[in-house]
Amino acid sequence: MKVAVLDINGKDTGRKVELSAEVFGIEPNDHAIYLDVKQYLANQRQGTHKAKERGEITGSTRKIKKQKGTGTARAGSIKSPVFRGGGRIFGPRPRSYSFKLNKNLKRLARKSALSIQAKDNNLVVIEDFNFDTPKTKNFVNVLKALDLDSKKSLFVLGESNNNVYLSSRNLKSSKVVSNSRLSTYGILNANKIVISESSLEGIKNNLSK
Repeated sequence: MKVAVLDINGKDTGRKVELSAEVFGIEPNDHAIYLDVKQYLANQRQGTHKAKERGEITGSTRKIKKQKGTGTARAGSIKSPVFRGGGRIFGPRPRSYSFKLNKNLKRLARKSALSIQAKDNNLVVIEDFNFDTPKTKNFVNVLKALDLDSKKSLFVLGESNNNVYLSSRNLKSSKVVSNSRLSTYGILNANKIVISESSLEGIKNNLSK
């Protein structure tokens, strides 16, 4: 699969690059995608939720009424979960929601996501670029040139580029990552994937191991 290479002004450079069929042309595995996205979202959860149970409620420990002869159920504590103001039964406790996935499955999920975006013509390949200083306006101009100013976009660079990253940080609809930081969720969450030329080889090497 060949894709035209654009410059940061959105113009065709006249060159084309071949996208690896091993990464961008496989049959997508929906279950692998589901598991990888589920893990990503689970890792975003803080897991700090907490409710007080009967042993943690402040209150008297005296028996609130006699055991027999009242005609109602037995009751030994005002902190019982059946009373208003009592502890909660099986309330949430702090815990981690993370779970393990094999590396091969995660690679399959990312290749599947890239293949889906490639099939839907949502991939754009551009020349490598940089900014002299971090400036949001420069990055906005790139988005406008590529007609992405009103769409969610993911920029994949060959290596970490601090000036480009800082220039994009204030924009909610755009995200910049290096090829080693690609995630299945990030790929599928974007309307367009903008890949720099230098990152193509890195993506292929990372996902073909």
